[in-house]
Amino acid sequence: MKKYYVLICALLITNIVCLYNINKNVCSNACAIEKTEEVTTEESIKPWEATVKKNDNFVFLGDSIFDWYPIDEMYDSSIPIVNSGRAGYETHDILDRMEEMVYQYNPSKVFILIGTNDLKYEDDDEQEVADNIEKIVEQIKENRPNTKIYLQSIYPVNREIKNHAAEERYNEEIEEVNSRLKDYCKKNDVTYIDMYSVLQDDDGNFKEEYTKDGLHPSTLGYIAITKKLMEYMN
Repeated sequence: MKKYYVLICALLITNIVCLYNINKNVCSNACAIEKTEEVTTEESIKPWEATVKKNDNFVFLGDSIFDWYPIDEMYDSSIPIVNSGRAGYETHDILDRMEEMVYQYNPSKVFILIGTNDLKYEDDDEQEVADNIEKIVEQIKENRPNTKIYLQSIYPVNREIKNHAAEERYNEEIEEVNSRLKDYCKKNDVTYIDMYSVLQDDDGNFKEEYTKDGLHPSTLGYIAITKKLMEYMN
């Protein structure tokens, strides 16, 4: 009876050791996989870790794409950014509110992203949208001559995503406005940021992993945007 009891105990101990080793290996493998994924996914990149000049302060001027920009998550708290993005705004809305949206902050650098909401209406043509954006730039130049201006291209849309939010926006029109803006910037000493190329897929649409609804950026999209903007903020 004693020998039988000893045998049972030995078997139990052996099983416990085996289970421990199996679980340990599973955990190690899972951790290794998780670590590999963390290193290789774009979410693990922290583009907000950067230094800026002591006297720099920034204004992000635009529509919902800036309004919904998770700035607190993307940038270090020491970087002075004022978010002047307003959901639903068109170019004329900003032109009517330049003092409250830009001038009062006296920014060293202003980043402009506006125009996509103008294009959702068929009666606003590409030339009119580009002209209004140029007026925004010219008014900043006149009223804050020491402010460095960075004009972003309008972002692409993706109409192939189910239940997309692009409405009547089309990439052909967006590209036409962007072409006019790029030409204007080249002739008027304004820095043009080609974000369209950063965010597009091989077909010229807003890259699916970079957008949540075909119009607004996803978290990965905002990370890609932040990485690009940081090139001009440093």
